[in-house]
Amino acid sequence: MRGIGDDAALLRLPAGQTLAVTTDTLVAGCHFPPRAAPRDVGHKSLAVSLSDLAATGAEPRWIFLALTLPRPDESWLAACAEGLFALADRYAVVLAGGDLSRGPLALTVTACGLVPDDCALGRGGARPGDQIWVTGTLGDAGLGLQLEQGAAPAAAARWRETLLARLCRPQPRVPQGLALRRIATACIDLSDGLARDLALLLEASGAGAVLDPSRLPLSPALRECLPPEAAWELALAAGDDYELCFTAPPEAGPRLQGLAGAGGADACDLTLLGTVTSGTGLCWRTADGRDFLPAGAGYRHF
Repeated sequence: MRGIGDDAALLRLPAGQTLAVTTDTLVAGCHFPPRAAPRDVGHKSLAVSLSDLAATGAEPRWIFLALTLPRPDESWLAACAEGLFALADRYAVVLAGGDLSRGPLALTVTACGLVPDDCALGRGGARPGDQIWVTGTLGDAGLGLQLEQGAAPAAAARWRETLLARLCRPQPRVPQGLALRRIATACIDLSDGLARDLALLLEASGAGAVLDPSRLPLSPALRECLPPEAAWELALAAGDDYELCFTAPPEAGPRLQGLAGAGGADACDLTLLGTVTSGTGLCWRTADGRDFLPAGAGYRHF
């Protein structure tokens, strides 16, 4: 590899490996508050791209960073770099190049990873009869954002540190993505809310699902602070969870239960949400037959 110091990086790919590439931009005032801690900004700018790689089953290898700053600020840069490189070092990711410009505060990370040929995960492989799973818990970042905006229930104050960590320092499910190679039939990372992102996976697969919202994995914070339907709303539509939603054949269930400990310190629970059906569309229906329609449809820029 030839990286920083030349006009372009040169990356040598091992035989039998496919290159996975993703790009994400974080803009102050849209993806993070302008006064957000710079260490958190650095962490999140990388975490969201690593989450995309995890959804393809790719092992992260290199990143490129384009940073736009309104003015030079060495202390801000040092703290931002500390957050970014702490996460990069965890997964042996190398900064291979980038760009620095003057302008409104924004960070664009292009992340590259490797996945063995014919092992890459995508959105279009789910089939009727496959089970639908999700990692971790959902909705915590949404409640954390409400807390930041002063709109959260009073009970959320005692969960402040946990909720803001989920919002500002999401943990990409890299070990889980690697473990899902040759197990999952389809996968997507949850950036814009489960309702929107799972619908995209089902649309790409030409399939559908009817799921019970009471199965949603909710943290103790959400269960304590919100009534069930308000918690479902955040879990389905708030976004910023950066968990993985994936499908797999029913016979893979025992193997998936065994993957709950994958990643050591980065381990997380896996929750079975339901089953892929024939037809199209995604419907949330309670056990007593009531359809639940989230007030929000997931995050959209435009």
